[in-house]
Amino acid sequence: MARTSRDIRSANRLTVVQQVVAAGTTSRQRLAVDTGLSLGTVATLVAELTDLGLLTEAGQEDSGGGRPRGLVTADPHGGLLVGVDVAETYVHVDLFDTTLTRLAGAEEALRPLERRPHQVVRHIVSGIDTVLAGTGARVLGVGVSVPGQVDREGGVSVFAPNWNWHDVPLRDLLADHLPLPLHLDNPLRAAVLAELWAGAARGRDDVAVINLGTGVGAGLAFGGILYRGSSNSAGEWGHTTLVLDGRLCRCGSRGCVEAYVGAPGIMQTLRDLAPTSPLLHPEDQTATLDALAAGLAADDPTAAKVVAETARYLGVAVADLVNLLNPEVVVLSSWVADRLGDRLRDEVRAVVAQHALRRPLVATGIVRSPVAGNPVSLGAATLALEGFLTQGR
Repeated sequence: MARTSRDIRSANRLTVVQQVVAAGTTSRQRLAVDTGLSLGTVATLVAELTDLGLLTEAGQEDSGGGRPRGLVTADPHGGLLVGVDVAETYVHVDLFDTTLTRLAGAEEALRPLERRPHQVVRHIVSGIDTVLAGTGARVLGVGVSVPGQVDREGGVSVFAPNWNWHDVPLRDLLADHLPLPLHLDNPLRAAVLAELWAGAARGRDDVAVINLGTGVGAGLAFGGILYRGSSNSAGEWGHTTLVLDGRLCRCGSRGCVEAYVGAPGIMQTLRDLAPTSPLLHPEDQTATLDALAAGLAADDPTAAKVVAETARYLGVAVADLVNLLNPEVVVLSSWVADRLGDRLRDEVRAVVAQHALRRPLVATGIVRSPVAGNPVSLGAATLALEGFLTQGR
């Protein structure tokens, strides 16, 4: 669908805010260089964003001979942004100011049987109430990341396989409890946005962010812009086939990447290698991954074998992405990557080197996410900021 002038204006607003947040303090002249926009356009956008309360003047700098240049910075008092990461085992909520500084957080566990929409909504609302308690500033919006396929325009969870959700009107259910602007998407998109705004993708053009949790996917950015695909379904790399006629995946297919490198898949690898291992907590993904991480630190041979086998599968799948997309950087993100840490990253790098073509490989870095805290909730907060800028006059 062709972009309207309003779409272009909103995108330019977001680009300017993103550059200011990244720089901390910058001039209109520098913004014009960094964004590729004309100085006149930048000046107009800065004025609009100042009127909206997002930017503020920050003094002047010497221009090297001419008039001093005015500086601008993000206004931390411009409002509040809420980012929500709804995962299969928890609901995590963070509160940010408009510099994307985290102000407060809350997390609530989702028990195995808490999978009905009203139960998940209750935890989301509770977490948001917790982080907003005692705040008096305006809330610009709430971004909610929910696993599975999402219709972001309609605010609908189209399909969440782990909960067997089909066409759940999640935004409407939340709106019954939250009189706030709500913006829905999934963790692949949120994770990429976190890296573009504050992580390993900042200043990069072509990026793949591997979300390793209960579910698995690859969020994508091309030309420094989030790629959604024609139906907001891009990045379902976790449901590409890795092993023909392999393990049953929760999507209904067999041999998917997710069935081998998601948390349940890693648990299955542990069962296959050492069915009576004390590292295995059969009904608890988090406890099992924590035990594997502790085992790695203690040089436990079973933990080492499980991570090596996981890295073998993950490395082959990442090599496919490197050959197909030729990204500048592949980022290993989310809680599984965080727990298995540098050991998983290093072993994945070694496997990718065996399977990727040399030319795209030498141009690709494979790194862990440097984003402090929860990347998905941060990315979800930028969705709320984008929504505010789209709606703002």
